[in-house]
Amino acid sequence: MGRPREIRIRVPASSANLGPGFDSLGLALSLYDEIDVAVTADGVHVEVLGEGAGQVPCDESHLVVRAMRAAWAVLGDAPSGLRLRCRNAIPHSRGLGSSAAAAVAGSVAAAVLSGRDPELDRQALLQVTAGMEGHADNAAASLLGGFVIAWETSPGSGNKPDRFDAVRLDTHPGIHPVAFVAGVESSTKTTRGLLPDRVPLTDAAFTGSRTALSVLAFTQRPDLLFAATEDRLHQGYRRPAYPASADLVDALRHRGVPAAISGAGPTVLALTSDGTVPDGIDTHGFTVVPLPVDRVGARVEIG
Repeated sequence: MGRPREIRIRVPASSANLGPGFDSLGLALSLYDEIDVAVTADGVHVEVLGEGAGQVPCDESHLVVRAMRAAWAVLGDAPSGLRLRCRNAIPHSRGLGSSAAAAVAGSVAAAVLSGRDPELDRQALLQVTAGMEGHADNAAASLLGGFVIAWETSPGSGNKPDRFDAVRLDTHPGIHPVAFVAGVESSTKTTRGLLPDRVPLTDAAFTGSRTALSVLAFTQRPDLLFAATEDRLHQGYRRPAYPASADLVDALRHRGVPAAISGAGPTVLALTSDGTVPDGIDTHGFTVVPLPVDRVGARVEIG
């Protein structure tokens, strides 16, 4: 393909973990950041609208630009200047993969502006985006769409970096996610700091069985989602970081709704059969947003 000078990238939000699948399961959701990128003679100019406006940097340190630079370090052919206009709808620091979406947007934009086909360079782009995140669940979901299983392979010796991999599976059409977006932010670094180095063997075995069950539940048997979203590995330890979110998960599950903390929180994700939740659930402090599964992932328009 040629080297366009102006493109638009549209990248979906994502929910990671989905209960037991810590750093390994992800789901793309129909809430999008859009980035217009144009090649210029020199310099970097960034405009941010929507989420993060006035809060994130508008220079080389912007996450989308850093992802572009990281991708060009692998792919080559960086232009001399850039102009970005970011229209952000994914809330920041809420557990909906905003940083992964930005990294995916930047890496895909870099590939297209280099005249490459991102479909053919997915593995390289996944290495860039997951490497920036430290794990591939959110990045793979935003890049590929649908339900993803992600994993990391360590070379074991030498100075070679870890390799990230992911597979995308079609989500059962009877799954209709609803996000309870928290009005407060949460730090992934903080919530990870609450996790123990070791967990009881019984909890590890329980969570492993539920993670395996999730693959069947999300793709073929949504009637199994309630059991498949149970977790003993991380959510309980993180409860002090988002007690209201944990209480909401408990309330939803008490009413029979498969629900889990979305990523590092504090947003809660409910996996409903019809896009609605039972009456009487206290949602004070949360915005209830039906978010259908995104089945495509990152999209590119050349203009």
